Amino acid sequence: MKKALFVAAALLTGTSAIAQEIVIGAGYTKYGNILAEDSAIFDIEYHHSPFHDTRHWDVSWGGVLSSTANGDVFVGAGLVGVYDFDSPWFAELSVMPGAYWESDPLTDLGQTFEIRSLLGVGYTFANGNALSLAVSHKSNGGLANSNPGVNALHLRYHARF
Repeated sequence: MKKALFVAAALLTGTSAIAQEIVIGAGYTKYGNILAEDSAIFDIEYHHSPFHDTRHWDVSWGGVLSSTANGDVFVGAGLVGVYDFDSPWFAELSVMPGAYWESDPLTDLGQTFEIRSLLGVGYTFANGNALSLAVSHKSNGGLANSNPGVNALHLRYHARF
């Protein structure tokens, strides 16, 4: 787990000079296994400058490091899409496959390979930074015999560069 945290931190800080944004989030989980203890979740994400930019849609690469208060860790990377509503409001979605390490057998999601999907809505302030509310889901998509999944609600601050 320490190795995963170190690698993710190195990737996030080593590339932040060209980042579109760093996103810090906090929220609460709801595990598919009803015996699992739900807990607080904390995230840090890096969203690179868009490689596809249209009037409303921006698509970029991103990475995420998330950890729950009970010790579960997820590190992933994938695509981030942001839809601009021609106002301060925006919608965000992302799909980031990655590795998940549970701290307790009850929070096991079926295997190490898991996919995090996220859907959120946010508001951009005059200084360019933003605040969003998002829901996420982690699961292995039925690739393992067990697939209880975990959902979370996140409040997120976007520091844009």
